[in-house]
Amino acid sequence: MKITLAQIAPKLSLDNMDMHLELIQKHQSESDVIVFPELSLHGYLLQDKVYENAYTIDAIQPLIEASKNVDLVVGMALKENKAIYNAGLYLSGGKVCHVHCKNHLPNYGMFEEARYFFKGKETEMFDTAMGASMVVVCEDLWRAQIIARIAELKPKYLYVLANSPARDFSDEGLLIESKWQSVLKSTALLAGTTVVFVNRVGFEDGIGFWGGSAIFAPDTTRLHQCAYFEQEVVTLDVSQSLFDANRMIMKHG
Repeated sequence: MKITLAQIAPKLSLDNMDMHLELIQKHQSESDVIVFPELSLHGYLLQDKVYENAYTIDAIQPLIEASKNVDLVVGMALKENKAIYNAGLYLSGGKVCHVHCKNHLPNYGMFEEARYFFKGKETEMFDTAMGASMVVVCEDLWRAQIIARIAELKPKYLYVLANSPARDFSDEGLLIESKWQSVLKSTALLAGTTVVFVNRVGFEDGIGFWGGSAIFAPDTTRLHQCAYFEQEVVTLDVSQSLFDANRMIMKHG
């Protein structure tokens, strides 16, 4: 399976659709699925603009159409009736295959998501041509009950969409990165799943996002890591051998 990590720097506007479509056009022939970060269609610090900038499903029809050629995982502010969600969508075959609405909205420090978004209530597995999959959004994976849910369902692929700001600098590097790697590796091992982590880059209102998008095999091997603080779009051929070996170990103990 070939996975494209689209580590991009979305603008804080509605001008991101064309960038998505251009990247999809460029990489669709070499990829089975292209994965974008959290809120990739909008930028992160929407605040009050979320009410006017949120999309309905109908508004992303160009991406749905593009999914006839390659599966897509995108992040967006989703408007459903009178509610707005921080959502990760899996698009495939010209259809919306799955919608995950972020369950856990951070509301501390620089984060104010609970002021602007409604909470999602479910974290479910869904079928794709590549195998059973799940999508979670950033803070979701920092909750024990979400990791337990993923470990219970054991998807073949877990897509983690993030907008993780750079913070906690030390002599050893970014502390937030080491924390993320611990969470991602633990989830991969506990669930026996290939974890695809896509974090954005760029700056918004003085906040910088560090990137470092990566894929972890079920045995916690890091198959690739993108650059820090720079846009990078890379396609990786993810071998199933590690996944199958890990499944066998888990089955027979």
